[in-house]
Amino acid sequence: MVVQLVTNSKSIREQVSAEEWAARVELAAGHRVLAHYGVNDLTYNHFAVRVPDEPDRMLIKRTDWMFSEVTASSLLKVDFDGNVRMDTDVKRIKGGALIIHAGLLRGRSDLNSTLHTHTVAGMGVAAHKFGLLPINQHAIRFYGEIKYHEFEGFEFDNDMTPKLLRDLDGGCFLILRNHGLLVCGDSVAECVVNHHFLEMACQGQIAALAAGEGNYTLPGKEACEYGHSQFMDAGNFLKGGKDWAACLRLAERLDPSYKD
Repeated sequence: MVVQLVTNSKSIREQVSAEEWAARVELAAGHRVLAHYGVNDLTYNHFAVRVPDEPDRMLIKRTDWMFSEVTASSLLKVDFDGNVRMDTDVKRIKGGALIIHAGLLRGRSDLNSTLHTHTVAGMGVAAHKFGLLPINQHAIRFYGEIKYHEFEGFEFDNDMTPKLLRDLDGGCFLILRNHGLLVCGDSVAECVVNHHFLEMACQGQIAALAAGEGNYTLPGKEACEYGHSQFMDAGNFLKGGKDWAACLRLAERLDPSYKD
């Protein structure tokens, strides 16, 4: 007689709190929307969110997954030392996921989400000596808010985290020179929407500069300051607002499996 042992394995959803599951669904949606808009670098780039009811842990994708593959259940729960705190085949994270994302969330209790990308336009502006110019209305949203981090090697070493914290200087938007973009905020929604505006600003800058020196215009300082103040007065828009609601509808149309 053959005896089979049956084990009852719970799904990830059954193992976590309702708050964590909601965060997982939002983060998975964010990955899918970003991928749809061309934020892809094979399995590279990361997007993290602090676990709502476990503030010393974060959710982040597996290192070998693309943004377009991420689902709510596939996300890893990790402590800020890089240890995976869930039953899975992955035991630790390293590289940018640890140095950038875990490092910033540990060092900045006011932040709940971090998004780092290597888009073509983002890398292009990261290599411009003058950084992001107030050359279009999307860039005006970030007027006076962008910080810069000089390239000193890849973010693999522990001593890189203090340098990122230093250069971010309490802000939310960092251009890593000769590297890419870093957008931080209070939520997944805030990061997705602000990254979209920053990416559009970078694309617009590269397009405008193609006209050659002397063939493009820049608004004056007073106009830039006023335009930025208009953005700041927009309230919920800066946190994602109506755009995030539209992003969730887009994720649903693209592939509702992100919620699995």
